[in-house]
Amino acid sequence: MLFCGSAHADWASSTDPLVVAPNPSNLQLQIQNPPTFRWARHSTNPASYIIEIRSGTTVVKTASATRNWYLPSVALPNGTYTWRVRPANGTIWSDDRGFIISDASKQFVVPEDSDLVKRITGRERPRSLQERMPLYKNWDAALKAERGQYVVWLSNEVIRLAADLPQAKDSDWPLVTGTLQTAANVAQTSAIRSAIQKLSRQLEASSLLYAMTNEQRYLTEAIRRGDEMAAMSPTGPTSYVNQDQATRQIALMLAKSVDMLSTGLDAPRRARWLEIVRVRGQEIYTQLSKSKADMDQYPLDSHGGTNVGVLALTSALVMGEFPEAETWFHFAYRHYVSSLSPWSGPEGGYANGTAYGEYSIDIFLQIWQPLARATGVKMLELPWVNGFLNSFMQFMPPGSKNHLFGDSHESKPEMKFMKALALRVPTPQAKWYAQNLTSGEDPVSYLQGEYPMPVNKVTTTVAPPNSAVFPTIGWAAFHSNMSDSNRTSVYFKSSPYGSFNHSHGDQNSFVLKKGGVALLTESGWYDWYDSPNWNNWYRQTKAHNAITYDGGVGQLITGYRETKANNGKVVSFSDTGAIGYVAGLAEAAYGKALTKAERRLWYVRGSDAVIILDQLASPVPRKFEWNFHTLSPIVADANGNVTVTTQGKSVCIRPISTGQSFEKRAGGLVLAGNVEDHGTYVRTTSATTAEFLMLLDVGCKNLTVQMSTTATGRTLKIGTQTIALPR
Repeated sequence: MLFCGSAHADWASSTDPLVVAPNPSNLQLQIQNPPTFRWARHSTNPASYIIEIRSGTTVVKTASATRNWYLPSVALPNGTYTWRVRPANGTIWSDDRGFIISDASKQFVVPEDSDLVKRITGRERPRSLQERMPLYKNWDAALKAERGQYVVWLSNEVIRLAADLPQAKDSDWPLVTGTLQTAANVAQTSAIRSAIQKLSRQLEASSLLYAMTNEQRYLTEAIRRGDEMAAMSPTGPTSYVNQDQATRQIALMLAKSVDMLSTGLDAPRRARWLEIVRVRGQEIYTQLSKSKADMDQYPLDSHGGTNVGVLALTSALVMGEFPEAETWFHFAYRHYVSSLSPWSGPEGGYANGTAYGEYSIDIFLQIWQPLARATGVKMLELPWVNGFLNSFMQFMPPGSKNHLFGDSHESKPEMKFMKALALRVPTPQAKWYAQNLTSGEDPVSYLQGEYPMPVNKVTTTVAPPNSAVFPTIGWAAFHSNMSDSNRTSVYFKSSPYGSFNHSHGDQNSFVLKKGGVALLTESGWYDWYDSPNWNNWYRQTKAHNAITYDGGVGQLITGYRETKANNGKVVSFSDTGAIGYVAGLAEAAYGKALTKAERRLWYVRGSDAVIILDQLASPVPRKFEWNFHTLSPIVADANGNVTVTTQGKSVCIRPISTGQSFEKRAGGLVLAGNVEDHGTYVRTTSATTAEFLMLLDVGCKNLTVQMSTTATGRTLKIGTQTIALPR
């Protein structure tokens, strides 16, 4: 029986790294039961496929799928399984692939579409809100204690913006943007996004307040803003081709408002709004479904993934109003639930960086909460969601001052989004995270949240572990003590996603923080996607704490549609409590320029220090460089020892290896208000091999380090701890 492939070519597995990989596979334990089955399309692109699931030699399930994925509607009993797939009009099966279902596999069952349609159309409006919630004036003391203040905050905001928010109209945006990336077009696209977001929020907030209070002033404001939105041309500057974010927001927010305002809308206005939803929703559907749903084959599409979710929710809210809505639902809903995020594996995380993960929380909650109400399927109970939250606890712990890895890493996190997610995950660690995030949640999402909030049902709090690894995105974290607000945090990245999309050429890079303050950080400013600065500095390896050579040459970045071939991977991770360790390989990220790029990193808790060993090799002699960046001036002595002090926190960098010299380097564009400095240790001679062994002494304690050679390698003693180093 074959679990991992065979000698013949397996048509269900593509050599293109951007094509969906067959899953489940490799006898992996599934965190979700039932799992979603995925495979690369057959070259004939058949109308349907046959999937066969076996337990031993017994066929337990045979199913048909019209697309190259299948999500069963019934959980599987515990056991070991194999599965295979073939085109319905052919006889060539894919290789067998194995997987395991156990008690550790959380059941998450999505009923058949036909059952969901009945459930949705049988729901009274508003479908998007929690049933049997009383009007605000009838809230009891407990309900008012939990969320009464949020009603006050949102009411004040809506009343203020009713006077202050200017009307948005097509004539505000005269350019035809299309796909051309110029500074003017990017500025207009950004202006449209900003204006539609503000208008969307005011429309949703006023509609929500009307549903909660039945007060005329909120209905009046909702009608005004809905009319404003409905007046925009579906073929104008907010069209899908010009600004897909705008067209999806308009379709979704008008659908939400029709649902929440219910009988408050007069019939002609309701019909007019629904027609705009139909026209814009149909355009989204047309674009997503062309070429037989390209995203089924190429899932790494940030906008497309969100658009699928928006279409799923929009269809659920307007189902029964026009026939197209049910077509959209059958196309989008099950696909969205079955492939929630292509930006990590089952353990969670977000390969595009914590900033884009934060933005995704906002979008997810806009979709998940009302979609759960309409369908009865609670998206927040997907097993992946818990891992997604765990990644934020590790990489954005309380007190974080800036984001981590990828675009917008220099921006300040809005912890209200992380808190919102934590409030909805009923675990002791989520409760710890929510309690230690001092920000409040956004009123619009909070007031649409489940009552009582799931985390409020948890009676204990437990701090997250002091380290974690997320192998499918290639990220690792080590903390001195998660419960200490002045914790030292060391972050490492070597990602299979490479520099794809919002990711950077920063494989085998690290970031060091103290009390949330970045001491050794990533550099630069995200001015706009695909800008000259973005391409020439911000995404480049030289802008990160990583290895370059010959004057700043780094990892291959072949544009924003990079192939994922120029990547890294975490190959080892451990934590004994005294010492945390991670290793990554990144030679693939340098193309054929390097034959070895291995970085090993140890965090020694007792000494509060980091040891980093880089071992490098090249087919031709090169001058290798060990880069680092700071948010304050770098002070170096004559021996190349460096001191960095930022906001009262300090780190000293001391080379343990010999044969390198320290240099200052110039940087790129900097976020307004930030100060950056850039340094590198350069090997003094060109060679085909090189090694850097560096000590990062957090707090500049002048640590004693002793190196000795053994028969099998080297040992490094720091404090009372000994580290074994390879030769």
